[in-house]
Amino acid sequence: MMFSPVEIQETVDMFMRHKLDVRAITMGISLRDCAGPSGEASRSRIREKLLRTAGRLVSVGREIEAEFGVPIINKRISVTPISLVAESSDETDFTPWAKTLDEVAVELGVDFVGGFSALVQKGMTSGDRRLINSIPRALAETNRVCASINLGTTKNGINMDAVKLMGQIIRETAAATSDRDGLGCAKLVVFCNAPEDNPFMAGAFHGVGEGETVLSVGVSGPGVVKAACEQYRGQPLDVLADGIKKTAFKITRMGLLVGQEAARRLEVPFGILDLSLAPTPAVGDSVARILEEMGLESAGAPGTTAALAMLTDMVKKGGVMASTNVGGLSGAFIPVSEDEGMVAAVRAGSINLEKLEAMTCVCSVGLDMIAIPGDTTAETISGIIADELAIGMVNNKTTAVRVIPVPGKAAGEWAEFGGLLGGAPIMPVNTFSCADFINRGGRIPAPIHSFRN
Repeated sequence: MMFSPVEIQETVDMFMRHKLDVRAITMGISLRDCAGPSGEASRSRIREKLLRTAGRLVSVGREIEAEFGVPIINKRISVTPISLVAESSDETDFTPWAKTLDEVAVELGVDFVGGFSALVQKGMTSGDRRLINSIPRALAETNRVCASINLGTTKNGINMDAVKLMGQIIRETAAATSDRDGLGCAKLVVFCNAPEDNPFMAGAFHGVGEGETVLSVGVSGPGVVKAACEQYRGQPLDVLADGIKKTAFKITRMGLLVGQEAARRLEVPFGILDLSLAPTPAVGDSVARILEEMGLESAGAPGTTAALAMLTDMVKKGGVMASTNVGGLSGAFIPVSEDEGMVAAVRAGSINLEKLEAMTCVCSVGLDMIAIPGDTTAETISGIIADELAIGMVNNKTTAVRVIPVPGKAAGEWAEFGGLLGGAPIMPVNTFSCADFINRGGRIPAPIHSFRN
């Protein structure tokens, strides 16, 4: 892949002036060959394999940062869903498995390990249930482990028994980390149509259809896209859209170079490039500010969903023109705590939970990093999850929920999570009950258009 001097200069400007970075290089590692009847023996095999396979991940990332001048913010690992690996053991509490992953992460120097996960879109096995019940303790007693549960797909519908259970688990996870504003929930996400090649946390896991190992990369550039939008002030939306698409193309080219080089040095196959506008709490790195640059007084104003739809589509179009390996989620994240513009919009009153839900119809993921009152009932949390997963199921797209009921705090107060997770005002939640609906359990059938055979 050849780069012209003009492209190189443009890319340098993106790094130096507009906060462009490679958000993560993520090595996916299969642990299926580590399963066995003895939990202790299985965890020993996991430790050995991760240390052997990912031993050079951090050092290679640092080499590329130094040689290419490209910031790589996180080095991460994703593994086979632990429910599949630990299920063969007779252990009832899977917390020791999470602790093993956490200890290895510290030893390797990686930032996060994703894959304390289960796929329960149609039903739950004994191993799935044991893993889910272990989540509160596992996330309270580890720092770098992330958990994800897939509760529905367009092909299978939504497992409402699992949705009900996850409402309870999220509350228990928040309570287990009450001294940290419910931080455990920031490492827990539930999905509909979870992608098996996602390099972003907290939802990354190494899918069962993936190979032995793979290296994927997540690129982020809200600041770069905002700067591009500034060049098109007052011009028609189709002209602006073309400018966003060209910028996404350039960002993807840079990410592809980094990902392929990292995979080559680590001697593993290159997987996918996820081009997602993933914000941080830093000023100048906000998706909300892009929407405002497009002509909105504040994110959440009328027209926000239309602006976000165009932004997401142009990012994807630019990405697929630059690489045949675009995958994962790719588009635009709209978390609250991780985006200073979103925080400002919540404080200004232009964004509420219902508007965020509408926006998720057209963006990449869903309701993300949203702090809610600590007394929100488990049934209400399950109702929020069910609504969001229904959007994904019917629209054949990935949607997710990562909400944090902050123990002891009410709407309007502040929750602080630290680092890239940021902090957020606690948002009010509709208090009308959905308990009778959630307590029905069962399964919401797949939509009619899912039958495409």
